[in-house]
Amino acid sequence: MLNSRTHLAVPPGATIREQLADRHMPQKEFALRMDMSEKHISRLINGDVQLTPDVAVRLEMVLGVPAPFWLKLEASYREQIVKVKIENNLEEEITLARLMPYSEMVKAGWLTREKEWSKRVVQLRQYFEVAKLDLLMAMPAAGLAFRRLGKSDKSIYASLAWLQQVKRMARAIPSPPFDHGSLERLLPHFRSMTRQNPEQIMAELTDALLSCGISLIFLNHVRGSFLHGVSMLHGKSIVIGLTARGKYADRFWFSFFHELAHVLTGHLSLAPSEVREREADGLARHLLIPKDQYETFIAASDFSQDAIIRFAEHACVAAGIVVGRLQKDKQIAYNQFNDLKMQVERINTG
Repeated sequence: MLNSRTHLAVPPGATIREQLADRHMPQKEFALRMDMSEKHISRLINGDVQLTPDVAVRLEMVLGVPAPFWLKLEASYREQIVKVKIENNLEEEITLARLMPYSEMVKAGWLTREKEWSKRVVQLRQYFEVAKLDLLMAMPAAGLAFRRLGKSDKSIYASLAWLQQVKRMARAIPSPPFDHGSLERLLPHFRSMTRQNPEQIMAELTDALLSCGISLIFLNHVRGSFLHGVSMLHGKSIVIGLTARGKYADRFWFSFFHELAHVLTGHLSLAPSEVREREADGLARHLLIPKDQYETFIAASDFSQDAIIRFAEHACVAAGIVVGRLQKDKQIAYNQFNDLKMQVERINTG
């Protein structure tokens, strides 16, 4: 016997059991009269095997109940099983759907608003391109590396929603195969671009990356995802998605160089790991501020505003990035020189 919130699937065997009880007939004797094994009769009564036309005719002979009656019971039982499974699966999917940032996805235009949760489930299946929502966690993670700071119960689902939108947007961007050499040659140019407001150079930054086979997508973060960026393989090309979270540009640029680090080190063909995230962090720091120059600056122990500005000019990097690095390394307090950090209002193309 199977049941869901509104459906109950009762096997024909329940009626057979009642008939045997009325006749005070042991199951062993019944099996003998049916010319069937006790094991098969037991499975028939429990609904584990299908009641066939042959069995229905035998039941008519032994119990005096017409064969069509038994076949109708069997058909009804099988139909109810399907309905029970569908409803139970839907209930499980609704539980998963409730963890999704549905309202934000609607607001962003990724979904259309539906009141009924069953319809929301269908929408989410189509959005994520899966037959069932519980398949999301089984999707392969190889080829994907993302920077996520912090965790919450709903963070993984918010992250999956954001990542899927990046993938969907990437399909509309034709790009040449990835060229590792071209990317390396552009690194000094990207570092010098940090001195400009990201909002004003999006097009230039996007075109530069596209020239070496990388599609750059800016997408507002989904609340609770804690995502800063993502890099992934896309055929022979590469996709980098950035959220531009926070009000300071130095955070944006670090996320940008963090994802470039994943690309340069070949992480995208490997499964994501905390070790690779740390490796990307370390390389991003050196790409933004060359290691030898930074060590020389630290050794001088002059962290005045004028010294920071002079060093930033020498390193061809934004002063705010130097401030952020010094704060992170605890050379200065987090409330010092934040006026040197460039602020961003909104970076988004989706």
